[in-house]
Amino acid sequence: MKLRILTSGTPAMRRFMAMLLGRRGGAADARINATVAEIIADVRCRGDRALLEYTQKFDGVKLTARTLRVSAAEIAAAPGKIPARDRRALELAARRITRFHRETLAHAFSFIDDLGMRLGQIVRPLHRVGLYVPGGLGAYPSSVLMNAIPARVAGVREIVMVAPPSREGDRDAVMAAAAIAGVTEYYRVGGAQAVAALAYGTKTIAPVDKIVGPGNAYVQAAKKMVYGVADIDKMAGPSEVLVIADAGARAEWVAADLIAQAEHGSGDESALLLTPSARVAQEVARALEAALATLPRAAAVRRVLERRAAAIIVKDLEEAFALSNRIGPEHLELEIKNPRRWLAKVSAAGAVFLGAMSPAPLGDYIAGPNHVLPTGGSARFASPLGAYDFLKRTSIIEASTRAVRELGPSAARLARMEGFEGHARAIELRSRTPLDAAQRNPHR
Repeated sequence: MKLRILTSGTPAMRRFMAMLLGRRGGAADARINATVAEIIADVRCRGDRALLEYTQKFDGVKLTARTLRVSAAEIAAAPGKIPARDRRALELAARRITRFHRETLAHAFSFIDDLGMRLGQIVRPLHRVGLYVPGGLGAYPSSVLMNAIPARVAGVREIVMVAPPSREGDRDAVMAAAAIAGVTEYYRVGGAQAVAALAYGTKTIAPVDKIVGPGNAYVQAAKKMVYGVADIDKMAGPSEVLVIADAGARAEWVAADLIAQAEHGSGDESALLLTPSARVAQEVARALEAALATLPRAAAVRRVLERRAAAIIVKDLEEAFALSNRIGPEHLELEIKNPRRWLAKVSAAGAVFLGAMSPAPLGDYIAGPNHVLPTGGSARFASPLGAYDFLKRTSIIEASTRAVRELGPSAARLARMEGFEGHARAIELRSRTPLDAAQRNPHR
């Protein structure tokens, strides 16, 4: 299967776009929802026993209540079990991720307005959060860093990680990343049952305030079902990349970047090229074929090429950006001349990579910004995971006598417009307070 090449405005291109955008907002498969609802109810009822049975059934690993939790000593020892070069790479990534996410913190503020009313906000970290780290197709230490470090930067005290166990034993790289990122608890459990345990708690796993992290369709359905009992980050979907390339782009680099996001393995990833150059589109298609000849995961990429990949020849870069904003890709690469000049045209993307020297995989691992990004077009309204996601903001209002007297009549009128006489009276009682009584209040 070769990369399909389409021309903007043609019926074939419109059909492809309708297919690509049609998945937005689609309900999860009814069978998945029914299965997940049953698992959540079972975990709520039977707790650890249900977790252990599902782990043996789905992961083929037999655990006990005692081995469900990874001990603190095992976590601490993990960095010493991986090659020194791997450990140094994880530590470098952790430092860069930490530095970036410190800049994303929300801050408290306070000011006094012209009526003497003090207004502001206080910011507090969540107390306990749960991180879901997938493990079905391999080990993902980068997901540990990207989810745990922003929580730690925000000041979260209890960072609880769950990950499916492997029949081959613990994944040393994942456990080492947990130690480096500051994970405080780690449990060998995955799937919808792990999400249920994080939300409702069991004898072994205490409930959390928020659940973050990617996972398969069952994990995402479970996150959606427990929302409200615990907060969640976002509904994570298959990886996406959209490359806007001009006539000067290097075809083999563009092809490599399309492959990088298409090789994850579900077949639902998307890999798109928008270019005004028909020559570049043809060269990228040929470069893809050449690269796939020696790629270990070529079969996974070919499934994406068949379903959700294309090179679209547009009239100009203006049209390319308009089309990109309509799609709202997870990763947007600008392999064009003077990419910073075009950044103002971007209104919907999870992360933007400026210039040919900035491939998306650099952001996936070590640049610093988070690789947990909005997918499925949700970049139109959603943001990357950041330290701000682990903070609560509380508004502060301290009214003055003058403020109550000047604002009170209008506030009472608004309350009565909505039929709330009690609201109005609570305000008016203070509005009519004699000045000498108000002055006895030490806060005035």
